[in-house]
Amino acid sequence: MSETLYERLGGQDAIEAVVDEFYDRVVADDQVAHYFDDVDMQRQRAHQTQFISAVAGGPVEYTGADMEAAHDDLGITKSDFDAIATHLEAALEQFDVDVDDREAVLTAISEYEDAIVTATA
Repeated sequence: MSETLYERLGGQDAIEAVVDEFYDRVVADDQVAHYFDDVDMQRQRAHQTQFISAVAGGPVEYTGADMEAAHDDLGITKSDFDAIATHLEAALEQFDVDVDDREAVLTAISEYEDAIVTATA
């Protein structure tokens, strides 16, 4: 029986560490940090950990808001989505996640791009 992506990523604790690194990078980026100005980052980090765990095939069910509803009023552009995805990839790389697994995470996240990107440049 082969391991799930969730297991290859190292499970809950490892995904949580990646998410912490990811958000440290995001909030330091002037291009996208403003999206998180009034956000409870502890709650946001927990939701993102849950979301990535779920899309990676973990024993977790994502219970956060619908992607479209959660991002509808934010005006996220394709450029901003790409910048955030770049930070996720860098965070995964920081934790020595191999290239195939990084690509699998990014592919899973990219499936939500149409629901998240709500503005044109």
